[in-house]
Formats: sequence, C-alpha cells, structure tokens
Amino acid sequence: MHAERDAERDTGRSGTGPPAGVAVVVIGYDDAAHVTGAVRSALAQGPAVREVVAVDDCSADGSAALLDRLAATEPRLRVIRRRVNSGGCGTPRNTGLDAVTSPYVMFLDSDDVLPPGAVDALLDAATGAHAEVVSGLCVRRELPSGREVPWQPRLYALHAAVPHPARRPRLVHDTLCVNKLYRTAFLREHGIRFPEGRFPYEDVVFTARVLAAAPRVALIPDRVYVWHVRRSAERLSISLDRAGVANWRARTEACRQAYEILLGAGQKELARAARAKFLDHDLRMYLRELGLRDAAYRRAWWELARAHLAEYDADDWARNPAAPGRLAGRVVLASPEPRDLPRLRELAARPARLYPPYARAADGTPVWAADLPQVSLEPLLTAPVRALPLAVDAGLRPRARGGTRLRLRLHELYGRVAQAGPETVQTQWVHRDDGGVVAGGSAALVPGAPAAGTAGPEGAAGTWSAEAAVDLAALAAAGAGTWDLRLRIRFRDGVSRDVTAHALTGAGLLRRRAVPSARHGVVLVQPYATHSGALALRLAPGAGGVLSVVRGRLRRLLH
Repeated sequence: MHAERDAERDTGRSGTGPPAGVAVVVIGYDDAAHVTGAVRSALAQGPAVREVVAVDDCSADGSAALLDRLAATEPRLRVIRRRVNSGGCGTPRNTGLDAVTSPYVMFLDSDDVLPPGAVDALLDAATGAHAEVVSGLCVRRELPSGREVPWQPRLYALHAAVPHPARRPRLVHDTLCVNKLYRTAFLREHGIRFPEGRFPYEDVVFTARVLAAAPRVALIPDRVYVWHVRRSAERLSISLDRAGVANWRARTEACRQAYEILLGAGQKELARAARAKFLDHDLRMYLRELGLRDAAYRRAWWELARAHLAEYDADDWARNPAAPGRLAGRVVLASPEPRDLPRLRELAARPARLYPPYARAADGTPVWAADLPQVSLEPLLTAPVRALPLAVDAGLRPRARGGTRLRLRLHELYGRVAQAGPETVQTQWVHRDDGGVVAGGSAALVPGAPAAGTAGPEGAAGTWSAEAAVDLAALAAAGAGTWDLRLRIRFRDGVSRDVTAHALTGAGLLRRRAVPSARHGVVLVQPYATHSGALALRLAPGAGGVLSVVRGRLRRLLH
C-alpha cells in the first residue's frame, strides 16, 4: 500500500502528470541563529521535498555563509542572495516563488519550523482531493515557555474538501500563508504574488488573492507548521511589533486591500466575511492594548480606525449585531475622540465582558452610554444567554490562615441575567504554558442588592455574589508560572456560559504576597490583571521560585 502511494506521488495522481514534488521557500534576514534550523526542518521532510529555495534578504550577520555551507552538502538546497534588502517578507517570497521548479510550493520563515510529516500530509491531501490549495493546522509556540496555541482550530477540526472558498467563508480568518501547500501552476496562472517591498501583513493580501481565484481547497487537521513567537527578542517580528501606530495603519491598509480584492473578483460573501473578521479579530486585539499606549498614539489609532470603519455599509453592521467586535466598532465610529478605553478593553476580551454602567435611552432602549444613544445595545435583548458578554468581578487576597477565598460578583445585563436565573459558578485555573487545569469547585450565586442603573425593567437585582476556595497548595504543586482564572456560570434551565473575570484592583488586591507552604517553605503569589483586564495568578514556589522572580525583574529592567 505504501509503495503504491509513493509511486503515485512520484508520477502524479493520474500517472501522466508531472512528478508531485514540493518546493519549500525559506526566507530570512539577519537570522543566523535560526535559519539553518528552519532549512533542516524542510529537508527532513524526506523525498516529498524535491527542493528547498533559501532566499537571504541581504543579511549582514553571516546567514548566507551558513546557508552556503549547508548547500555544499545538500543537493536539494539552493541559496539565493538578494543584493538589496527589501524591507519586508513579500519580495523574498516572490523571488523564491520565481525560482521553484516543483509542482507544489509552500513557504517557511527563518525562525519557524515544519513538524515531521507536514509535507507528506499536505501532499497526500492535495493529490487525493485534486486541490489547488491545502491548508493544515498551525500552532503558535511561545518561547521560551514552549506553550502552544492552535491557530484557527475550528477550521482544522476535520478533514474537508471545499470546492469553492465561498462555501467556507471562515477561510478568510486564516490569513497565514505558511501553513498551506499551493499548486505552483495555479499561482502562476492567476498571477498571485505577494506585495513587494516593506508591506507589513503581506500574507493578508496574498491570501485574499488566493481565495479570489476560487481554488479547490482541502483542509486537514494535521499539524503542518510551528510558528515561533519570541516576544522577548531584541528585534520583534513585523507583526508582533505593534508599539508604533504605523503598524495599525499597515494592518488597516492590508485588510482594506483584501476586501477590495475579494469584492473585485465577485466574491461578495468572502468580502463581507473579511470585514467581519477585522471587527472580531484585528479591532479587538488592538483595543485590548490601547490603554497601554500614550495619548498621541491613542488619538492617531482612533482616527485611523474611524476612517477604516467609515467604509463599512449598513449590511456590514447588520450581520450578527450583538457580536462584541461590532459593538466596539460602532462605539469607535460614533465618537470623534478616544473614550471609554477600560470598558472597551473589557468588551474586546475573549470571551467578551460588557462592563457597567448599563445606560438606557429616553425610550428605554439599552445604549452604550447616555451621551452616545446612537450606539444601541438592543440586540443583546434577544441574543442567546450562552453568547451574552457577561461581566464578573473577581478579587482575592492570598492567605495562609483561613485559606484564600475568591470573591466573585456577576452583574445584571438589562434584565437578561435575572431572566435566565444564574444558580452556580464553577471555577478552574488553567496553566498558561502547559494547559494544565486545577479545578476549584462550584459555588452558589446569591442575589445581591440592585446596583444603580443596572436594574432590569422588571426590577431585577443588580448583582449575584459567590465565594470559592482557592487551593494555593494544589496550584503550586501543579506548577510555577501563570494561572488564568476560568469560570462557568450555570443557569436555571441548564444553559451554561464560560467567562473570565475582571480583576478588581483596589485595596491592595493585586499585591504580591509570600504565603507559607508545608511543601515548598514559601510560595510567592501575585494576583494581576492581564492586558484584557482578566484576573490571573503568578506563582513562584520555594527558594528557587523567589530567585526566578528576582532574575525576571532584573531582566525586565535591563531589557
């Protein structure tokens, strides 16, 4: 069976076509520490990889010499050295694409790797489904922790053959170009290339050009790409370096071009989906960080965001009007100046939290704010409970005696919470690096007094409270590092909603404390608020943990 499959691959699916080999284009610039690792991961894929084209974008750190030495011992590797740095990723990828001779091609960045078996899985799907494009699962690996997060896992839960991209609009959410195998002739026949020069988010435009050409697409659940994320690197990647407003300008421009490309190709549904993706992903990601920027950045960011959102039409806003990204986008569009940043940060969290105050217009319609009545929140009145942006406060003080108690407060939301009847909240702590879970048990939600401005039309109570124990010993035994709080609220009819909790910051609630431990001697415990405002815990058990905290603070100061 394996011999038949290998023969099929060597001669093409029908036996009359060109050999079904793959070219891997690896691009790099001043990345001597990683580029040979990327190339070796491509060569290690086996005979399915007919050639590796390494394009050095005029490096000055010896990268090209390392590649030349490797090419001297590996006949499948060809090195192309650009004489002038392009300033981006698009031009070197185009250079490599022009040089490949294989029927299929894929792209690899110098600081990432292909996992074993990736090319075999992609090539089998391409030939088996007669697909011009095959896409597989990419995982983001945070370094140095090693934590892995799957990218767009909903797309890659099962094998699927999509005869036309319009049949699967969610394809526009996966804007990566590197977790895909392309038929080389398909790209060349349609003139599909990357934007040239310094064009951040070039893969957003490239992916739109691919989808606009209406390829047959195969989706596979196999891991085919490992995207290394090095946030502490001296030089951040273009996509990670969001400190300057130029990055946001580039992002909106890339998304604008993607929309125009899809619309111009007659792919109206995909174009709409691309705009929805901007609201649900891009806008929310930047809003979570906006409060960290200075006033000049915030003003410039807000102006660019409003200019981009002003291009949306009524149909764009009408689709799924209760979605957090649409609510946030309407607030930005309606206000000429930055406003309500802490509240927008909560709304941009995942899952979203709509934080009080809950205002109403003169006619009783729920609105974002009394002075912004044009931003109606009426869609929340009919949204399913499992999708409501519920707001929960959380606070704790680590204690050795009497145990640590987690205090929770659930807010009403225009009468919807009281109507659903919250009964219990189940707590759990999830380790950010390895995904380990420590359950915290379940606690009853007790109605509280009405909060000002939050009572529903039937006079519903404003808050529900609960207390849950936090087993610091179990968390410390399970591992040092960061633990994120996750909550599951259960309602009267059995429906549940998974949420995170807003970290209360008053009265020393986020102060680091040393808690005595029978096993470790001492555990340093620090509650803190994440970028999205959610409660998390950092734990450092024992003397080694204390030293790691001191070293970490020194590294941050030096960095």
